[in-house]
Amino acid sequence: MSHPFFLPPEWAPHAATWSVWPRDDAYWSGCLAIAQADLAGFLNTLAEFEQVRVLVHDEATKKEARSHLSDAITLHEIPNRDIWLRDSGPIFVQRDLPHDLSGNQAASADEAELAAVSWEFNAWGDRFPWELDNQIPDAMAKQLGLHLFYPGLILEGGSIDVNGTGLCLTTKQCLLTPSRNSHCSMAEIETALGQYLGITEVIWLDQGLEGDHTDGHVDTITRFVGECTVVTSVCTDPADANFEPMAANCRQLEAFCDRAGQPLRVIPLPLPQQQLDFQGERLPLTYANFYIANDVVLVPTYGDRNDELALEVLQEAFGEGQGDRTVIGLPARGLIHGGGAFHCATQQQPKGRFWSALE
Repeated sequence: MSHPFFLPPEWAPHAATWSVWPRDDAYWSGCLAIAQADLAGFLNTLAEFEQVRVLVHDEATKKEARSHLSDAITLHEIPNRDIWLRDSGPIFVQRDLPHDLSGNQAASADEAELAAVSWEFNAWGDRFPWELDNQIPDAMAKQLGLHLFYPGLILEGGSIDVNGTGLCLTTKQCLLTPSRNSHCSMAEIETALGQYLGITEVIWLDQGLEGDHTDGHVDTITRFVGECTVVTSVCTDPADANFEPMAANCRQLEAFCDRAGQPLRVIPLPLPQQQLDFQGERLPLTYANFYIANDVVLVPTYGDRNDELALEVLQEAFGEGQGDRTVIGLPARGLIHGGGAFHCATQQQPKGRFWSALE
């Protein structure tokens, strides 16, 4: 890719947030109604702070979605199967804003140029039918007039998190699993992240949460809340299967220094105390799957004893920077039955104008 596009951090100003409306009760194993209620609560709250655009499968789904969602939310009819747009949808990238002779940005965020990257999606290693969702980026690009780059590699947006200055978080469990890109080495994956997302350095954590069918997505455990600050999930029960993997991730982050010698500030974020099982498998309850929007951070809660503590930790983290965002907890106990929460169900569109490859 010859153009200097990069993936901005989630706290960069948004033009919109994209999501998908859930529709198939068989896919949700009887939990569709409670998942819809959680997602509607989240999207309607989000629409108070920024533009929200939601994909609906067909006209019937559009009618159902409209009955749950604020009139301020725009609906786009694009066929889909699953709601986890973070993983199946395009990843919006931005070209560096021009600078004047003094080195200051000579343009506003509204004038930045946007394109998107269409990674391949195979439903987390062929766990579910994926062909329909793999077509979402092309369908969105056609509606929007959006230019897409095609790396030809499998990658889900939830498998990475970035600070906007070249540093990326991921897990070996996910990006190095044979069900993704078995022909690629770690170095080749890092090269692709650099070419298409502007990543210059990768922190490879080992593994994610027990019960996470995405093979350890980093957006369920560790997230940037500033250029040099992360929150990372910790478990306080030594008997819990998550205890040692989360402790190992925390130790690795605390020992990290980037190539300039800059360490990270690491903030422990508790996991929910309760354990929920669904159809014989543990659900990956987490507070790290929050979504950073314009002016607010929306955090999944579960009616757990650690809900308030997690919100306090995040409010302190975001109150110190990123525009002093307000942290709001919203129910996600129904949504988590599908394996994810708010971050998994969204994709941010940064401010800017869509770039034409002919420019």
